[in-house]
Amino acid sequence: MATAELTEEERAAIELRVQQLELEHRDLDAVIARLARDSTLDELQLRRLKKRKLLLKDSVMRLRDRLIPDILA
Repeated sequence: MATAELTEEERAAIELRVQQLELEHRDLDAVIARLARDSTLDELQLRRLKKRKLLLKDSVMRLRDRLIPDILA
């Protein structure tokens, strides 16, 4: 099913959201790296952060896919 082309406002909103999610992803990456070096590591917290990081990555990919126009084959 083909989707309607995005307006400039929709495209800008999606691009802004992608930037926000990528920033959160990078921040989580830094937190995870710090936790992994900590000797009092909380495994449950680390797993939750890694899961959140994966969810962010998936969200970014879905939003980027929306920015790519459909190509009729």
